[in-house]
Amino acid sequence: MNRKSVAAGFALVLALTSFASGQVTIDVSKVTCDQFVHGKVGPTRSVGLWLSGFYNGKRDNVSFDLQRFEESLSKVERFCYIEKNFQTPVLQAIEQVLGGTK
Repeated sequence: MNRKSVAAGFALVLALTSFASGQVTIDVSKVTCDQFVHGKVGPTRSVGLWLSGFYNGKRDNVSFDLQRFEESLSKVERFCYIEKNFQTPVLQAIEQVLGGTK
């Protein structure tokens, strides 16, 4: 095998990999507690950070309190880990548990 063939093959694999992974759009209003806490839509912490930004943006709050975020995330996770809450939309869970804050 010559170097050009190997390089071309490697470039093709990279191109196909990036094409196959693509971008996924998620309708957060449809994400359930089950999907949230079991990482089915992405890492729980990452989704939690997005949700925190969403709620803070709605309130025009541009500051970030890491300790408060951690506490809020724990409360929502505890609520969502209860099996009877698995089908609850995570946005509804946040409203219930935190009153719509973060």
